[in-house]
Amino acid sequence: MSSKLLKSTFTVSSMTMLSRILGFVRDIILARFFGASAAMDAFLIAFKIPNFFRRLFAEGAFNQAFVPVLSECKEKEDEARLKDLVNKVAGSLGIILTVITILGMLGAPFVIMVFAPGAYLHDQAKYQLATELLRYTFPYLLFISLTAFAGGILNTLGKFSGPAFTPVLLNVCLISAAIWLAPMMDRPIIALGWGVFIAGIVQFLFQIPFLCKVGLLPRPQIDFKDPGVQKIKTLIIPALFGVSVSQINLLLDLILASFLVSGSISWLYYSDRLMEFPLGIFGVAMATVILPSLSKKHANEDPRAFSDTLDWALRIALIIAIPAAVALVILAGPMISTMFQSDAFTAEDVRLSSYSLMAYSAGLVGFIFIKILAPGYFARQDTRTPVKIGIIAMGANMVFNLMLVFPLQHTGLALATSLSALVNAGLLYRGLRAGGVFHPKAGWGLLILKVVLACLIMAGVLLWGAGSLESWTSSGLGQKVWQLLSLIVVGMIVYFMALLVLRVNIKALLVGR
Repeated sequence: MSSKLLKSTFTVSSMTMLSRILGFVRDIILARFFGASAAMDAFLIAFKIPNFFRRLFAEGAFNQAFVPVLSECKEKEDEARLKDLVNKVAGSLGIILTVITILGMLGAPFVIMVFAPGAYLHDQAKYQLATELLRYTFPYLLFISLTAFAGGILNTLGKFSGPAFTPVLLNVCLISAAIWLAPMMDRPIIALGWGVFIAGIVQFLFQIPFLCKVGLLPRPQIDFKDPGVQKIKTLIIPALFGVSVSQINLLLDLILASFLVSGSISWLYYSDRLMEFPLGIFGVAMATVILPSLSKKHANEDPRAFSDTLDWALRIALIIAIPAAVALVILAGPMISTMFQSDAFTAEDVRLSSYSLMAYSAGLVGFIFIKILAPGYFARQDTRTPVKIGIIAMGANMVFNLMLVFPLQHTGLALATSLSALVNAGLLYRGLRAGGVFHPKAGWGLLILKVVLACLIMAGVLLWGAGSLESWTSSGLGQKVWQLLSLIVVGMIVYFMALLVLRVNIKALLVGR
């Protein structure tokens, strides 16, 4: 069981790592070309809005509702019904997305006013630019949601590589727009809006050959009364508050950050991108793989295998998430200086971005655990419980934001998001335990102790080797790259060697023994 899941997770992780590496290249280019400027803030506002809806509806609530229903249909119905369901979901989803996209483009000034009120009230030039850019970026929601729909079909059938490669195309399009299109435009930042628009089309078209290969290329039919469509609709509404709470929290950060000094949105963006590297490579990959597996086990009425799959995923997450969080806190300044520092992105930008990266890193374990625990509910088609938990977590985030934004500015927003993620993960875990769904196997306490000890040893080595932030911001790029790579490699070696000395059987953990 776990060896197959591990292989699938490795496939998704490999593709995601490629995407994240290109994402870093993209962000390096954006930082060097546009820095933490007001224009960059405007683009990030316009880019985050369709991305928010994409993660909320497409990769978040829709997939969590669609995959379990499709998996149940695959296990219990014939192929004709499976194709019929895919066709009717495609038509119903497509018409809804088209209407939303048209409304979003026509109402762009109002959308920006809602999502970034600080720009509207205090910086009309940024507000006007963000409004114009949103009309280029909002159609991305339509295409990427259809892409996520195609990915849900393929993932249910155990075909993970195509959907996992798709984000690479977004990075390629944005890099190309920044390097080749921007210099030809009077306002270079507009090129990034075109890059997002083109990326949506390319990502969608990329899925079509994979759907043809499995014989499930949709022939859209609009039928909101179909039982499968009705079931997905019933599940998707509460699911909006389940797995996507972290996205809503990030949106609240954007709204509050729009009231802070120019550059705040960019500082949060660059630090969030670095925090998302381990989250994207591991957390998203694990969630992508275990949801179809959990859905199948639930459909086959195998609660023990269901619990064992969660236990395996959480143990693997533990040995990855804690050291990643520790390393991000210690190496926050060196990483941002190496990746983004330039004439446009100054040493002061590095320092301020490093603070928010440290704050985001504090919640990394919570972010990753949410990715694993939430499918434990959605695979059983239970979307009500995550709704309640999501509302509590959002409330906590708002309270933390108001408590921390005044003394800590943008760093307080990042820390509030992390604290609410930990609250969310803790409540999800408690719900699975209280409901008798998850029964942890023996040895958790000892494993946690050994991982913490190994992390302390690694932290000592990294602190000794990292030095001061001033030494990094004043060094040349080549020296910084070499020193950072050396620290990362040495840190990984020290951590895993410490686990071996402490007699943690990593191989047995990976295969679920």
